[in-house]
Amino acid sequence: ASAFFATSWVAGLQVALFVVVTALALRNGLVARRVRRAAIAAVVAGSAVAVVLALTTAPDVAVGAANLWGGLLLLLSVVLILRRVLAQPRVTIQSIFGAVSTYLVIGLMYAEFYAAISRFGRDHFFVHGMASVKTYQYFSFTTLTTLGYGDFTAAGSLGRAVAVLEAMTGQIFLATLVARLVATFQPMRRTRRGSSRGASASSRRRSRHRQPVPRGRPAAAQSGRRGRTGGVASTPGSLPGRARPGRK
Repeated sequence: ASAFFATSWVAGLQVALFVVVTALALRNGLVARRVRRAAIAAVVAGSAVAVVLALTTAPDVAVGAANLWGGLLLLLSVVLILRRVLAQPRVTIQSIFGAVSTYLVIGLMYAEFYAAISRFGRDHFFVHGMASVKTYQYFSFTTLTTLGYGDFTAAGSLGRAVAVLEAMTGQIFLATLVARLVATFQPMRRTRRGSSRGASASSRRRSRHRQPVPRGRPAAAQSGRRGRTGGVASTPGSLPGRARPGRK
C-alpha cells in the first residue's frame, strides 16, 4: 500500500504488516518455544512504539528510529526464513517459494534502512531532494535487481555504500541460493505413490474379507486316519490315554 499512498496511516499499516511477517517467521522457524514467545513479545512491544511514532508528528529522529526498527524486523525475518529453507533435507516447491519471499523481504528491508538514513542525516538522501516511503521502495527494488534507471541517486557516502551492498546481495542471492534450489528441485511423483497406495489398500481389503482357513483337521478325521493306518482308534466314549477293558 505504501507504494501507492504516502499518508501516515499507511506507515502504521506497514509496520503492522512487518510484525505479522516476523511473527510468522518466528512461528515456522527452528526456534525454541521460550525464545519464540520472548521474541514475539519484544517484537509486539517495539512495534507498538514504532506505530505511535509513525502516526504522530514526531521529530525526524523518532521516525528514523521507527524505520530502523522495521528494517531490523525484516532482517530477523530474512534470517529465520533462510534458516528454515536451508534446513530442509529435500528441495521442494515450498523451498523455492521461501527463497523468493526472502528476496522480496530483502527489498523492503533496504527501503526501511534508506528511510532511516534519510531521517538521521542532515541532508537529503537523494540528489533530487525530498522523498517518500514509496520512493525508497522503488529505489530499493531497482537497486536489488541491478536495474538502475538513474532517476534517483543516493547523495551521501553512507547511502551509496548501502546501495552497493544491496546490489551485491541481490546478485549473490539469485546466482547462488535461488539457482541452486531450482537446479536441485525434483517434483514429487504423486501418480506412482497414489497407485501403490491404492494397490496396498485394495490388498488389505481383500485380506480382511477372506475367511480364515483351518490349519489342522478335526479330531474325528485325525482318529479315523490313525485307525486306517493301524493305530488305536478312539471313540467318543473312550478316554484318552487309557486302554479299553477286554472281555473275559
